[in-house]
Amino acid sequence: MIQLTDYQISAIKKMKNGCVLRGGTGAGKTLTSLVYIFENELGGQTPIYPQHKYVKPKNPLPVYVITTPKKRDSGDWESEAAIIPMDLHTVDSWNNIKKYEQIKDAIFIFDETKITGYGAWAHSFVKIAKNNKWILLSATPGDSFIEYTSLFVANGFYKNKTEFEREHIVWSRFAKYPKVERYLNISKLIRLRDSILIEMPTVRATTQNHKNIICDYDQIDYDILFKKRWNFYDNKPIRDISQLCYLLRRVVNSNPSRLDALDSIYKKHERLIIFYNYNYELDILREWCKNKKLLYSEWNGHNHDELPDGKTWVYLCQYTAAQEAWNCIETDCIIFYSQTYSYKALTQSAGRIDRMNTPYKFLYYYHLVSTSTIDVAIQKALTRKENFNENKWLNL
Repeated sequence: MIQLTDYQISAIKKMKNGCVLRGGTGAGKTLTSLVYIFENELGGQTPIYPQHKYVKPKNPLPVYVITTPKKRDSGDWESEAAIIPMDLHTVDSWNNIKKYEQIKDAIFIFDETKITGYGAWAHSFVKIAKNNKWILLSATPGDSFIEYTSLFVANGFYKNKTEFEREHIVWSRFAKYPKVERYLNISKLIRLRDSILIEMPTVRATTQNHKNIICDYDQIDYDILFKKRWNFYDNKPIRDISQLCYLLRRVVNSNPSRLDALDSIYKKHERLIIFYNYNYELDILREWCKNKKLLYSEWNGHNHDELPDGKTWVYLCQYTAAQEAWNCIETDCIIFYSQTYSYKALTQSAGRIDRMNTPYKFLYYYHLVSTSTIDVAIQKALTRKENFNENKWLNL
């Protein structure tokens, strides 16, 4: 008998072609989606109830899975499919989605949504969706209605992106880049979004414990940057808002007190996952590991190391590269060396250790922050479950 929770079984009953299965990280979306496909699209039967027996599929259509490179290479999908058991035709990454545009009469599972907005991947997704059955899995499918554009088009609610924008979006006339000023007919957008979202609430056996560690920062250097707009790293004026915020954060995040905080946390937890933003932070963290003679590995845009193996280790993870599609049940601790601007990235990153099969009941998350104005502003935005906006913060 396949062990599914009540909320997984409830989600399977509600799922349909073109739906988005939304559940928190570690909720069991992978197995839930496979059981749905096996029973409802392939015509098989799985022993999710005591009275059910395994029955082979009556409609053996090829099943394609599009996921992240890390999850493709890990073999997680194949392992979950073997529980049923069920054959997967192909498991590939979003980087290669274009080569599947001509596939017809198959079933696609799109894992960890990469189609917010209407970029190249979204364009390929819509082409595939129009000729195949499909479902999509995500912890956070979209923060705003415009991020549902491709999902709405793929479901046939609109002919294309242009029709969606013409009916629902008023663009700002004064922004330097395309920016939504307001949405029209919001009630319709809510109805359409809710018609495709299948919520899968997660009942956790774990308890997340979040703690802010207040670190120092050089207020003199910070004021030189903020008030005088002078880049003392390169000895020239600061060119724009983006560079100003980057430099302010560099002063804050480079302070040695953050290493003192790492030392203190390491005394309590011998296996650490540390999330960071920038390469200069990675250099600092590498040096800290070397000085402590700690085994460490990395997951970022350049290095795709596996988790270290041993009693004591450190895994250095860059937010953008490592926030999703991998799991770790070998530690109970994550350190956020610096803050991310994205609430989604924060929740996804935290979910890497909060899995259904973790042996730990209590999980510990340490947020290294300062009392600097930019750190405080970022923290306030994330607390409101919002993304931090540099322009909004500076009232520009």
